[in-house]
Amino acid sequence: MGKEHHDIEAGKHYPDQMEDPQLRWAFIRKVYSILTLQLLLTVAIASIVVVTPRINEFFHTRMGLITYIIIAIFTIIIGLMMSCFMHNHPLNMIMLGLFTVAFSVMVGVSCVFSKGKIILEASLLTTIIAVSLTLFTFWAAKRGYDFNFLGPFLFCALILIICFSLIQIFFPMGSLVRMIFAFVVALVYSAFIIYDTDNLIKRCSYDEYVIAATMLYIDMIQLFIAMLQILGIIDD
Repeated sequence: MGKEHHDIEAGKHYPDQMEDPQLRWAFIRKVYSILTLQLLLTVAIASIVVVTPRINEFFHTRMGLITYIIIAIFTIIIGLMMSCFMHNHPLNMIMLGLFTVAFSVMVGVSCVFSKGKIILEASLLTTIIAVSLTLFTFWAAKRGYDFNFLGPFLFCALILIICFSLIQIFFPMGSLVRMIFAFVVALVYSAFIIYDTDNLIKRCSYDEYVIAATMLYIDMIQLFIAMLQILGIIDD
């Protein structure tokens, strides 16, 4: 983590921030407003999936597994389309809504296989970690720290996570390996929260509010799922 020396009193709210701080703060508020709506929608949809007996039972069947795979593929496609149309309003918001709904169903399915106590604990831990890392990043950014250097490392880590996840599908691992992997995933997405928050503060343009909110949303949801897996393995 490198620190650069700047005159913070020179009229800019954050070092390296070249535009009006009020415009940047308006953009940040917009992103977090969208993110809050995404998270609330996810809680609502995931809760419906978990507490509705028929839906819950369906996802325990083979057809439920096939449906989950279809939803996952649909989510990836929508995510790719959203990145292509992120500057096209209102299409970007429509894509964002579809992506959030599909992703929320996947979160609900993940919760179906967990106890209520584990879900609550994972939610609490995720909230504490996400809020703490966000506040830390704002504090660090105001003092001239920059986290852009994390980009290449996080990209490599993400590729490794995807590869290992695919390997687990065909060659299931033991509980110890799965726990270690879940810890690694939690660490990587915690770093992603710092990295994406830093980009939000310094580098995202004002018309990138959809992609900025989506990146933070994915970071927090993946952190939650990792915590869900860790606590589930410990409980077993």
